[in-house]
Amino acid sequence: MAASLKEWDAIDGSRRLQARDASLWTGADEARWLDWLDAVERSRTDLDDLAGFARDIRAQGFSHAVLLGMGGSSLCADVLRSVFPPAPSHPELIVLDSTDPAQVRRVSDTVDPGRTLCIVASKSGSTLEPNVLAAHFLALTRRRSRFVVITDPGSRLEVLAREQGAWRMFRGVPGIGGRYSALSPFGLVPAAVLGMDVETLLNRAGAMVAECGPDVPAPDNPGVRLGIVLGQAALSGRDKLTLVVSPALRSLGAWIEQLVAESTGKRGRAIIPVEAEPVAPLERYGPDRAFVYLRLASGADPAQDALIVELERGGWPVVSIHVANTFDIAKEFFRWEVATAVAGHVLGINPFDQPDVEASKVAARALTARAELEGALPEEQPPRLGDPQTTEKLRALLESIGPGDYFALLAWLPRTEPNEDRLRRIRARVLEATGAATTLGFGPRYLHSTGQAHKGGPNTGVFLMLTCDEVADLPIPGQRLTFGQVKAAQARGDLAVLQERGRRVLRVHLGADVEAELERLEETVGQWDSGTDA
Repeated sequence: MAASLKEWDAIDGSRRLQARDASLWTGADEARWLDWLDAVERSRTDLDDLAGFARDIRAQGFSHAVLLGMGGSSLCADVLRSVFPPAPSHPELIVLDSTDPAQVRRVSDTVDPGRTLCIVASKSGSTLEPNVLAAHFLALTRRRSRFVVITDPGSRLEVLAREQGAWRMFRGVPGIGGRYSALSPFGLVPAAVLGMDVETLLNRAGAMVAECGPDVPAPDNPGVRLGIVLGQAALSGRDKLTLVVSPALRSLGAWIEQLVAESTGKRGRAIIPVEAEPVAPLERYGPDRAFVYLRLASGADPAQDALIVELERGGWPVVSIHVANTFDIAKEFFRWEVATAVAGHVLGINPFDQPDVEASKVAARALTARAELEGALPEEQPPRLGDPQTTEKLRALLESIGPGDYFALLAWLPRTEPNEDRLRRIRARVLEATGAATTLGFGPRYLHSTGQAHKGGPNTGVFLMLTCDEVADLPIPGQRLTFGQVKAAQARGDLAVLQERGRRVLRVHLGADVEAELERLEETVGQWDSGTDA
C-alpha cells in the first residue's frame, strides 16, 4: 500500500489526472470523459437558475415529482430522495427506473396527474427506459407545462423537449459520463426539486475537491488513497468490495455499486461491489473480500460498529470513512469518482467506457423490433419452478459456486418490500452455505450498473435470473409494444448475452403469484443447503 502510494506520486498521478492525461489509463479516449473534475465549479454558475427553479416549483404547488431515468441519470436522485425529505412546499420525489408494468402502474396510481411534475433524465436522449416511461407519463398528465428535461446538448430528448414545449430544460455536460454526473444537473436539478440547499451541497463537494487536489500527496489525498486500496486489493484477489453503510445513507451503496462496477468491470477484470448484503458469521467471509464502512456520525448503527471491530480483529482489510452529516454525501460523490478513476489506473483499464452494456441493448432491441412488427415476442418455454429438471439445474448452478466466485440474483420482478425481503433471505442462505459474496439486482436497473461487470469482468459470477408472469400488462402510448414485452425482451436479451459469454447462468420463470413463488424458491435453496430432496 505505501509503495503504491509512493509510486502514484512518483508518476505525478494527481497532476496528470487533473491535466486529463489519458496515458494514466489505456491512452484511448479517457481525456474526453474527465469534465467531472470541474463539475463543482461549473455547477456554481447554475446556482441562480436552480434557485429560481426551486421557487417556481413551490409556486406551482406540485404534490409529486416523478423522475424518469436510468443508471447515472437516476441513481443520484434516488440517493437524495431517500436521504433528504422534501422541504416545506416542495413535492415528494419519486424515482422510476423500471419497465416493470406493476411498478409503473403503482407510481401512476400514487400521483395526482394534475399536480405532478415529470422529469425526464437521459444524457443521450435515446435510452429505452426513460423514453417509454416519458410516453406513459406525458399521456397521463396531458400538460406539457409539467414536463422538465435533463439531457445533453443536441440529444434526441432535447429535440423532443422543444417540439413538445417542455416547461424547463437543463443541459448536461457532454464530457461527464452518466455515472460521474452526480454533481452536474443530473444530481442538482432533483436537489432543487426537493428544496435542498444546493449551494451547501456544492460547498461540501468543493471541500473534497480541494482535499483531492493535484498538489496533495497521495497518502493525504482521500480519493487517491481509496482508489489505490481498492485497485491493489482487487489485484491481490480481494475484488469483492463489501459495502457497510449506515442505515440513513443506505441508498448511497447503490450509487457506489454502479460507479465502481460499470467503471472497472472490463477486460476480464473487475471490482465487484457487494451492496446491502445480509450479515453472516465472520468465518463465512472469504479471502476475496475487502470492506468499506461508510459511517454516518449522527446515525451510526451499533451493530455495524461491532461488526467492523470484529472484522478488523479478524484481519480483514477495512476502510472506514467518517461521514459527518448527510450533506457530506456530496464529498463522497467526488471522493468515489476520484477513487474509481485511480482504481482504473491500478487495474490497467479505461474506467470511463462501458463496452459490454451495449450488447444486451442490441439483443433486446432485436426482440422489441420483432414484437413491434408482429405484436408479440417469440414463443418460449423457460424453466419453471417446480419442474424436477429445473430443480436439478438449480442445484447444479449452486454446486458450481467455488472459491472466489460470487452469486448474483437478477430479479426481473416487481420491486416491492416483500419481494426484496425474500430475495435477501435467499442471498443469506447462499452466503452461509458457500461463503460466496452475493449481489442482488433488479432489472432493468442492473443492466446499467453491474451488468457491465457481469459480462466484461472475470468469469466468477454465478447468475440466477428470475422472471415472472405479468398479472396486468400496460400499453406504451403510440406503440404496439407493452411495458411487459419490453421488460421480457430486456431479460431475454441479457440472458442470451450472458450465455454467449460462457457465464454460469440459469433463468427460472415464476408464475403470477411472485411472493408465493419466491417462498417456494427459498425452500428449494434451503433444501439444497441442507442436503435434503426438494
